[in-house]
Amino acid sequence: MTQISLAGRTALITGASRSIGIGAATARALAEAGANIFTTYYRPVDVELNLEVDTHDAENLIDELRGMGVQANGLEVDLADPSAAHDLMKRVNEQVGLVDILVNNATYSLDVDINALTAEILDRHYEVNVRGMMLLSQAFVQQWNKPSGGRIINMTSGQGLHGMPDNLAYAVTKASVDVFTVSLSEAVMSRGITVNTVEPGATDTGWMSAELKAHIISRSPTGRVGMPEDAARLIRFLVSDEAQWITGQLIRSRGGM
Repeated sequence: MTQISLAGRTALITGASRSIGIGAATARALAEAGANIFTTYYRPVDVELNLEVDTHDAENLIDELRGMGVQANGLEVDLADPSAAHDLMKRVNEQVGLVDILVNNATYSLDVDINALTAEILDRHYEVNVRGMMLLSQAFVQQWNKPSGGRIINMTSGQGLHGMPDNLAYAVTKASVDVFTVSLSEAVMSRGITVNTVEPGATDTGWMSAELKAHIISRSPTGRVGMPEDAARLIRFLVSDEAQWITGQLIRSRGGM
């Protein structure tokens, strides 16, 4: 088994506004393997969802990546904007060149049960989690011109394993991601692109209360919760040449839970 190298490749990673998030961990992991990185972030959503975030996290991450010896750039983008995906890909192509790796990590998640559902809440989840993800995948495929090595990674949740009654809109849109991955993988495999989905389980990115974290640990065979680096290491493998035979899969990385 050779050491993973992504030297000479460019990765576009969405949803990297928080230094403790999966997007940031993935950016670091791919940069460690030599990939150039372009990140997106959208801080108004972090504020809306009451997530703890340093307003300079996104820029600090880019500086950190540059310090690792790779090219790194970023842009604040609202992927709910119908034109955002193709505009973003055009900009990355102009500034950096062909994108080899797309990690659709950006997501919108608002706790809402059946009584609290509204059309607006449903639309917001769809705009980011489904439409934005699909249009950015389309933009990636349309710019791809190599015979092999194209990689799309989508992020999902555990809605296929258990109900999420207090997070209905999120659960439904993430289920759409799973279905899209299978169909898209068949459509683009002949073009040298693999498409996979990663489900990282309960991952500590700052959103867990102390009580919830303790509950998860009490049920965990490993005695801990997932960390962003756990997902990042799996993604690094899936976008490498070592994983060229893997496509159309939903891969769960849940520490045995």
